[in-house]
Amino acid sequence: MSSTRPVNCITPPYILDKLLESEDPEVRQAALNTLLVTERLGGERAIRSSFAGAAFAPGDSRRTVFDCEQEEVIFNAVLARSEDGPESADTSVNQAFDALGLTRDFYKEVFQRNSIDGLGMRLDGYVHYGFRVNNAYWDGREMLFGDGDGMKFGDLTGGLEVIAHEMTHGVTDHTSGFEYHNQSGALNESMSDVFGSLVKQWSLKQTAEEADWLVGADIWTPVIPGDAMRSMKNPGHAYNNAQYGKDPQPDRMSKFLHKPDTREGDWGGVHYNSGIPNKAFYLTAVRIGGFAWEAAGTIWYESLKASSVDDSFQDFAGTTFQKAGALFGVGSPEQSAVLSAWQEVEVPVSGVPTGVARIRSFAVDGNGGAGREDGLADLAKQIGKLNDKFTGLAKTVATIKGTR
Repeated sequence: MSSTRPVNCITPPYILDKLLESEDPEVRQAALNTLLVTERLGGERAIRSSFAGAAFAPGDSRRTVFDCEQEEVIFNAVLARSEDGPESADTSVNQAFDALGLTRDFYKEVFQRNSIDGLGMRLDGYVHYGFRVNNAYWDGREMLFGDGDGMKFGDLTGGLEVIAHEMTHGVTDHTSGFEYHNQSGALNESMSDVFGSLVKQWSLKQTAEEADWLVGADIWTPVIPGDAMRSMKNPGHAYNNAQYGKDPQPDRMSKFLHKPDTREGDWGGVHYNSGIPNKAFYLTAVRIGGFAWEAAGTIWYESLKASSVDDSFQDFAGTTFQKAGALFGVGSPEQSAVLSAWQEVEVPVSGVPTGVARIRSFAVDGNGGAGREDGLADLAKQIGKLNDKFTGLAKTVATIKGTR
């Protein structure tokens, strides 16, 4: 693993690398500036993380938005809006302020979580960060939002799911702490896409079927309708054009991309391979139906809290399977939806044979009365036995990890 502590961000390096090939010198320069800023922020975060016991400022989840005035030194930023202050004349300030509030309220009302750390941590956002920066960041302490280059990227505060994505990186830091490398890093990115999308759906009161499941549609290539940086519904199909190429995200393990654990390799492909757990969540949500934050979101949130820093896709799949059984009942439709989703993206759940997914497909997705009921009853019995086996296996794995 690289010794560098990468900074969490929403824009994949492969998009910025593609912009470096643009014929427009301003587009190239903005992409280069963004890559350099990202690298520097990663270095600063690594330095801060070396100081153990760093305290986070309490503040009863209060929001404060600062204006960096296109500088990269946040200590010079100007206070632009506070929790009790008036609305700003600056659209970016208000967009950041409102989105931080919506995300805070989502976690509070849906999961009873008090801010990023669960203890009322203050929410500090910095807008107009740097000059034409095509990214948004969680640096381990606050959220930073660039203005975009005005050509390929719009203002990064213009997407609710973008701001919720960055704030969720903070939640992940204070729960599982998924290392930002390889599969655990892809899970880290996926958690931000999942809960970023849920915040947007919650604010719009959209069901899983109604949602677009797109990430960054409002801030990336605003002149190209229908595209986005990522699609949770169809990873690999968020965009496809001559200027930017084709979305490289895989949607299943047989397409998993093995990348080096470097900046150029996206720290082991964290923005690439997040498409696999993203698709698993989407499939779980639509198969359960209704509002995705109610059942699927609760399963994922409880699994995030129960996960470890270096968990793999298979580890997390097993945790969601177990949590679904604990929350909604062994053999429940919710647990079978989780199981079939992971198996469709080719991530095995330990101890569960592939054939169970085929039974689930007949039982839940098929038509008919008696046959469907018999299939569900048979599935419930099988999952009950498998759940017991998985619980025992999970305890064994936890014991082994505890002795490391």
